[in-house]
Amino acid sequence: MRIGLLGGTFNPIHFGHLYIAEEVQNSCNLEQVWFIPTCKPPHKQLATEVSFAHRLAMVEAALADYPLFCSNDIEGRRGGTSYSVDTLQQLSETYPQHEYFFIMGLDSFQEIALWKDYPRLFEFAHIVVAARPGFVGSLQELLPVAIADRFCYDSDSKNLRFDSGFSLHTVAHTCRDISSTEIRQKLSMNRDVGGLVPLPVLKYIRAHQLYL
Repeated sequence: MRIGLLGGTFNPIHFGHLYIAEEVQNSCNLEQVWFIPTCKPPHKQLATEVSFAHRLAMVEAALADYPLFCSNDIEGRRGGTSYSVDTLQQLSETYPQHEYFFIMGLDSFQEIALWKDYPRLFEFAHIVVAARPGFVGSLQELLPVAIADRFCYDSDSKNLRFDSGFSLHTVAHTCRDISSTEIRQKLSMNRDVGGLVPLPVLKYIRAHQLYL
């Protein structure tokens, strides 16, 4: 199966995550998208004291009406700091029958050289960069110098291909920017977040008095 992988703190999950997953799914002909909540993010402090269990439960609530989307708790079960390369390797070893497409935003891709063992990301999955329509430039220009010469242009797919055989894709996402930070701030002030998070997620947040 062609599986999309979308990681994040999901603190909380919101429509922006869902819309990007839908657009990548359609563009890359994915059969499923797995949402993978981070246990402990490596590059930033996790805002608020919302546990992994709560964040996973919110993801599961959000995906209830999306039959091709599902949650995966691999990083919570592994514990400790969540590194994407470890997750990709573990998934590839556990479910080698799947073809993986690792989804990230343009901002994250621009900082990929800061990620743990980042060249190995391309040894386990295709990388799909979600960028706004009208993105000027090319992903090739943003590649770290250390690995740029390990890519070549594939004229058939019109994508850059790593020497492992996995490719680098760009998908234009058209959803408006929605920020988990903005949502947490609004919830803390008891302001309306309708249209930002799915109703089942909002009900969960209220039931468990999160972000107050």
